[in-house]
Amino acid sequence: MRFSGAIKTWNDDRGFGFIEADQGGQEVFVHIKAFSSRAGRPQLNQRVTFEVELNRDGKKRAKNVEVAKPARLTKARQSHPSAQWGTASMFAILAFGIVYLAVAFVWSVPGWMAMGYIIASIVCFGAYAADKSAAVSGGWRISERNLLLLGLAGGWPGAIVAQQFLRHKSSKASFRSAFWATVVLNIAGFIAINSPFV
Repeated sequence: MRFSGAIKTWNDDRGFGFIEADQGGQEVFVHIKAFSSRAGRPQLNQRVTFEVELNRDGKKRAKNVEVAKPARLTKARQSHPSAQWGTASMFAILAFGIVYLAVAFVWSVPGWMAMGYIIASIVCFGAYAADKSAAVSGGWRISERNLLLLGLAGGWPGAIVAQQFLRHKSSKASFRSAFWATVVLNIAGFIAINSPFV
């Protein structure tokens, strides 16, 4: 028998949470491996359908969990998938491109620096992809600290792309705050390194 409900709590780092069933009663434990669809990470208040089984301790846990399909998508969302990009994310990459060109024009920037940002972004994107894969499969995770350090070292543009296209580390408020702090620090460091006044 299938039930319906919503994800009441979710720990993305550990890959589990609890579902509040529409029928009421005790919240049902759910693990990431119980999801039959791998299209994106579970989100708070996300509607799901599921079956229930008992674990060894006799407690309920969800199995064969499926994300409930939305009633319909708006034409704008169907036609423009890129609309999922956050304004701040798009602006950050565009703004840095302008800052980079301005600094290069006024003070000059070593040629290796642009290549460094590209390589760091590719590495950072790969790290996010590996971490998401590990989160889904229950494998070894890359710590948030290391992901932040990769971004601070110049890989943050790749991190933004990964967050948007892979939908990974894009909703946890504490991580997002720390991430944007590393972006600001990296840009400030870039300007300071290339400024003749420092």
